[in-house]
Amino acid sequence: MNIAWQEVKEKFKQIWGYEDFRPPQGEIVQALLAGQDALIILPTGGGKSICFQLPALVKTGLTIVVSPLVALMENQVNQLKHLSLSGALLHSELPRSERKKTLDAIALGQLSLLYLSPETLLSLPVWEIISQPEIKITGIVIDEVHCLTQWGTSFRPAYRRLGVVRRSLLQCKPTGTKIAIAAFTATADPQAQKEIAEVLELKQPETWLISPYRDNLSLNIKTIWTPKGRRQQMLKFVQSKANQSGLIYVRSRKDSQTLAAWFKSGGYAAAAYHAGLINSDRRKIEQGWISGKIQFVICTSAFGMGIDKPDVRWIVHYHAPELLAEYIQEVGRGGRDGKPAAALTLISESTGWLDPEDKQRSQFFNRKLEQQYRQAQKIVDQLPNQGAIATIQAQFSQGEISLGILHSMGLVAWQDPFHYCKRSAQVSLTSLALSQKHHQKQMRQYLRTKQCRWQYLLQAFDFRQQAQGFKCGTCDRCRNDKSL
Repeated sequence: MNIAWQEVKEKFKQIWGYEDFRPPQGEIVQALLAGQDALIILPTGGGKSICFQLPALVKTGLTIVVSPLVALMENQVNQLKHLSLSGALLHSELPRSERKKTLDAIALGQLSLLYLSPETLLSLPVWEIISQPEIKITGIVIDEVHCLTQWGTSFRPAYRRLGVVRRSLLQCKPTGTKIAIAAFTATADPQAQKEIAEVLELKQPETWLISPYRDNLSLNIKTIWTPKGRRQQMLKFVQSKANQSGLIYVRSRKDSQTLAAWFKSGGYAAAAYHAGLINSDRRKIEQGWISGKIQFVICTSAFGMGIDKPDVRWIVHYHAPELLAEYIQEVGRGGRDGKPAAALTLISESTGWLDPEDKQRSQFFNRKLEQQYRQAQKIVDQLPNQGAIATIQAQFSQGEISLGILHSMGLVAWQDPFHYCKRSAQVSLTSLALSQKHHQKQMRQYLRTKQCRWQYLLQAFDFRQQAQGFKCGTCDRCRNDKSL
């Protein structure tokens, strides 16, 4: 489709009110309008939604946006509605009448953008509609695409099946149909970039790799010696932020609830957020935080991903994440308006004798991964040569995760989004465990490094030229600051 660039810019100004794009938005928009596959690594707050929303609104047909979180989808669809634009979402929490309304709108060709989770996309009712020959699909956008590579808290096995979606859809569409794939994330090292391109079956993708460095974000690590000291250090930091908006990341539901109760007893407007909350409570907390009624949320890793709140002035990691990619995603919630923001991570002293929390959590994480590897090893010999993924999910505990692990090792392939076939490959499941241990070691080294925090991160994500001699001037190492 040939669309005059001036028309695109006018549409951009008309909808969002900006005179011109922020680099590299314009280039990405042009690539997506041209129907090219793309891999975009763009820091949090880099304006990625405009990159795929504008092409979708200019072109005829439907753009499918795959997103991991309901909160993220709702946030973007509400913004579209506020702008009187054509967008809708589908997820399991919607009333049946709302789902039907959206499915009917897809069938009638009334939508430009459809947001859904990978699990919803791969559900039969949705698949039966989008695979109909007359439904024109021009693009598939996969947001937070790191979810297919991270074998941590944010891993989603359904993401690994997204690569066969285009191939399967094209078999149902008229000859000559083209469907472009655009994959977005804030973090992906070279190995992750290669894996994303392979899993999604990207065809000669245009790639944008933008440094994660944020000059307004100060990174700080503080060693604490006792569980009581951890709380006191966190409280001291929060008190120094007056009424500024923030987030406190923890690694368990129990910790989020306990700390929220503790802060509330001290008169703070705080709330606990985790996957165990009922949906209405989650929405209430999200809206309360965005509006400023709640000063800060004590949350597990899911909260905040993609939520557009620009004035977050501080982030605390009460417990450090296991992976650098998760850390970058989470500190990236701070300072999206370009104004100064501070991130503080609390860690136990290295021996773990006085405060074994960090070691125990890391051991629990590793045991869980080892259990998943063992389960995958156990079922690989029991798998029929080919079959339905749903059958394996029903037959084996954590069957879908096991298939995801086997797929990542090249031991299974997807015939279509709903069926697998076994492959013979000379690989060992231990290589996946070794890769995971490497990423964990990288995180531990970051927490203890003596060099500039941002310099370490730039090196870790392969921005080696930028990292040479780099000093951010704002992290605790650059300031030689031990007072935090």
